[in-house]
Amino acid sequence: MTAPLTAPTPPKLTTDADRTIGSRVAALRVAQGLSQSALGNALGVSFQQVQKYEKGRNRIGAGRLQTIADILKVPVETFFAREPGSTGSEPGPATFLEDPQAMELVKAFARITDSATRASVVTIVKATAGLQSQPDRD
Repeated sequence: MTAPLTAPTPPKLTTDADRTIGSRVAALRVAQGLSQSALGNALGVSFQQVQKYEKGRNRIGAGRLQTIADILKVPVETFFAREPGSTGSEPGPATFLEDPQAMELVKAFARITDSATRASVVTIVKATAGLQSQPDRD
């Protein structure tokens, strides 16, 4: 007796989450000055496949997303809307990807090669952010 044939399951369709993750991959790739070809070579896929990931036409599997995060030197949570455990009171790292000025800052920061200078820039930005969050005192 043979087992009954079942209908093949249709391929999973991409979602808004896939498109969001793809656009964040693209933004981080550009911010770091990587081409789609360079990212594809590092992943072992074609630049066309990277385009499909970035446009959200193809889903990115968990393992491949972790590899992309490693290549781009960011935590994998960066690709998701909100970091796990965040209260929502402070924006997660992915929020800055939609702000053109933040991306400009990231691109410039990525070009700084001296670690002491990078640390100083981080200190300045944190101090400035702290000053701006304080209420005005007259």
